[in-house]
Order: sequence, then C-alpha cells, then structure tokens
Amino acid sequence: MSERHPWSRYVAIGDSFTEGIGDPDPTVPGGNRGWADRVAEVLAHRAATTGAGDADFAYANLAVRGRLLRQIIDEQVEPALALGPDLVTVSAGGNDIIRPGTDPDALAEEVDAMIARLRSDGATVVMFTGPDVGMTPVLGMVRGKTAIYNENLHAIALKHGAVVADMWALRVLRDPRMWAPDRLHHSPTGHATVAAAVLDALGVEHELAPWTPEPLEARPWREARAEDLGWAKEYLVPWVVRRIRHTSSGDGISPKRPTLQAVGRRSDTP
Repeated sequence: MSERHPWSRYVAIGDSFTEGIGDPDPTVPGGNRGWADRVAEVLAHRAATTGAGDADFAYANLAVRGRLLRQIIDEQVEPALALGPDLVTVSAGGNDIIRPGTDPDALAEEVDAMIARLRSDGATVVMFTGPDVGMTPVLGMVRGKTAIYNENLHAIALKHGAVVADMWALRVLRDPRMWAPDRLHHSPTGHATVAAAVLDALGVEHELAPWTPEPLEARPWREARAEDLGWAKEYLVPWVVRRIRHTSSGDGISPKRPTLQAVGRRSDTP
C-alpha cells in the first residue's frame, strides 16, 4: 500500500485559473471543473485507498474569475485560513501582469506578505509561476514581465518554504491545444496537465496520464488569419471593453465551493 499523503483540508484560492474556467462541466459546483478539482479528487481518492476514507479529506475553492492580486488578498486569504487548511494552493497576479503599467516587483512585495500569512499556521502552500506563452497574441506581449515576476515568486517560495508548481518549465503548455478557444484559459487537457504538475510538485503518486500529442498539421496562412480575426472579435474585443469600463468577468460571481466539503470519486479519476 502506498504511503498516505499528509493533507486532509485543502483550500484553493485565486482567479479564473483556479476556478477552472476553460474546463466546463455541468456536474460540478460552479459548472467548471479545472485543475484544482482534479487535484482534490486524486488526494481524496488516495486518502480513501490508504485507509482514511473519503470523509477524512475535504476541499474548498474560493477562487473567482477576474480577481486581481489585491482582491485575492483582501477577499480570500483570511476566509481560507478560517477554514483551517493544511494545504493551500494560490495563483495570483496573472490578471495584474497582463494589464499595462503594472510592476512585477511591486506585485511580488504583496505576494511576499500574502505567502507569509498563508504559511503562518504551518499549512503547505503551493505557488504557481506563469507559463511561457510567448506564442499567444495577448499574453505574449507580457512575456518579459512574466519572467521577472516568476523569478520573484521563486525567491518568495524559497524564503517561506512554499512549494512551486513551475508552469514556465512545463513546456507542453506552449501547445495551442492546451488552451481554450479564448486563448486565455486552459482547455480540459491543459487543466489535467496542470493537475498532474501540482501533484508531482507535492510528491503525490498519481495515475494521471502524461499528454503525448500528435504533431500539429501545418495550416494555410489565410485559414490561420481568419481564425485570429474571429478570435479577436469574440474574445479580445470584449476583454478590452471590460478594461475600459473597469468591469470584470467575475462581477457578481461567488466562490464555487466556499466551505470545506467531501470530494466524491469520479469515474475518470485514476
């Protein structure tokens, strides 16, 4: 029998990445599954198969799409700690980085204080670097700023004894099939890949199969151009309009799992 992992109360905080946008599933709370749900499913299953039972593992997800770093700090950190977690995952700052004029060093100072607070009760904290998405039309423009932010995050994790799930090093995320049609969020395949990376960072055995894609076929330039124009009309323009109007995709949205709950076994969870 494999050794049981040490966690029983897992809380995820963050933005759309952690909420699971891009991985729609009407059978789960909030209608989006995502990598955090997948991690919780594996941890719950392993708790059950190593003698603890599903009731001994619980999971909450306080993430809300569109949230900026300061909003995550103000709205999610203390409610997360109030749940008494022994495992916290936090991805924050991505929505700040893609906005013009933001300073990755200034953001890192806020992250430093946030991680210190999350670690104050001894919980294991998992942080995320930003992926290398230089090939995407929106995120590619902030590739350099993301790299600076990532270096700061590594230093913060070392300082506070946090675990890093290194998305920049996960080169498979550069494949367009890892991304949803909006090119801002991960596809179901992308979320499953991130879940495996988180479990690997935690040293938890799992059976999530690595993705081995077939090579992409070359596409005619006109076809790719038409697709880019369609994407800009459907996704980029609304995103820019929200920035101008100072609105967010998360306005009026509540966390999908605000309290710790048991996690059921899914048929597709190894």
